[in-house]
Amino acid sequence: MSAVVLTRDLMDASRFKAALPGVVTARSLAALEMADAPLVLLDLALGLDVAEVVALGVPVVAYGAHVEADALAAALAAGCVDALPRSKVFRRAAELLG
Repeated sequence: MSAVVLTRDLMDASRFKAALPGVVTARSLAALEMADAPLVLLDLALGLDVAEVVALGVPVVAYGAHVEADALAAALAAGCVDALPRSKVFRRAAELLG
């Protein structure tokens, strides 16, 4: 497994899986895959507590709508290693996941 993508968006999941087949998707922190995650990509639209995801102790890259600059900034403040607009995270998916 190269990363866990926390999202409920099926299109996001398929785009990440196309970028790197070893990606696993989950919808909650309770998913079994979270235990072995080397990297977490967090869809801010999922509504999870970013600090709780960061508390897992693995690098977290948050992504969300470009118009929600405050949410992206809050994700960085909560400890994410990066917070990107959706368009950038998909352009950089292979780099992030590789």
